Amino acid sequence: MSAPPEGPPPPGARAAAAVAFCPAPPLLLPAVEGRADYATTALRSACATAVAEMLAVRPEVVVVAADGAAPGERFGAGDGGDLRGFGVDVAVPFEGRVRPGGRRVPTGHALAAWLLDQAGFAGTRVGVGPADLGQLARDLPAPVGVLAMGDGSARRSVKAPGYLDPAAGPFPSGVARALAAGDAGALAALDPAEGRRLLAAGVPVWRAVGAAFAGRSVTGRLHADDAPFGVGYLVASWVVA
Repeated sequence: MSAPPEGPPPPGARAAAAVAFCPAPPLLLPAVEGRADYATTALRSACATAVAEMLAVRPEVVVVAADGAAPGERFGAGDGGDLRGFGVDVAVPFEGRVRPGGRRVPTGHALAAWLLDQAGFAGTRVGVGPADLGQLARDLPAPVGVLAMGDGSARRSVKAPGYLDPAAGPFPSGVARALAAGDAGALAALDPAEGRRLLAAGVPVWRAVGAAFAGRSVTGRLHADDAPFGVGYLVASWVVA
């Protein structure tokens, strides 16, 4: 895990948008992990920092972008998810209490809701898939917050879910450089076919964020770039002028 020496943007900094990039492993929730591990503890700390920096611009609305939502589908108050598929009976409301008949949110959106809860965010949340991020970010009043959830390559070691691929080193290194530099154009230009081949689930979300803010002035900070279980976990924050 790595963190640059400079401090976070000042609270209430003038911005059009702010983005927190976080991975979406179920182990992010302590209840799923069970016994604490250094790698996941450090990952949670990095995610908390990124979310805090995104919330420092004081957005009224946070858009959660993650895989699993159909085009045009939006999650909001009353919807919720759970982690029962990962061996724990843990329900996670997306915003407020889950209402009867509320929609089930995908795992990435549920983990994002948990991160926002941990940060004390009480504003409006909207969950979407990558295809709907750009238009929604343009339609909402500034400053808008974006919590972009997605893992890096799952082929970073021989014990990784997809086994080791030599290209799974250079590819995430390029993503890390783009996140650190606030290079929206580089994110938008990521090769989706290579992302699928390397089992980099975050590529569609990263591309969507890049496309949404391409051509804008972006200040980026990289908080983590690690692959403790053979899966790449990248954590970063952006402030968009």
